Amino acid sequence: MTVYLVGFICAFLVFTAIVAAEAEDILSSVITLSVFGVLLAILFALFRAPDVALTQAIINSGLVTSLFLVAYSQTEKGREFDRKDDLK
Repeated sequence: MTVYLVGFICAFLVFTAIVAAEAEDILSSVITLSVFGVLLAILFALFRAPDVALTQAIINSGLVTSLFLVAYSQTEKGREFDRKDDLK
């Protein structure tokens, strides 16, 4: 059972990494990267490394995703400002 679960998670990790790298929308890439971090944390927990899993979940899925979303929101504000200038 665990071997199949690890295989499924590894395959899904590869899939999410490809989607995160190839997505044209930045928000989709950030969300997919967050899913990648959660799956990696689950994999670490299955390998009986709970401290690494907890760190992975907090840092990658929480902190890094938050920073990327803040950066994304700041870049979208600039685009909205440019659109308003184009309408005038």
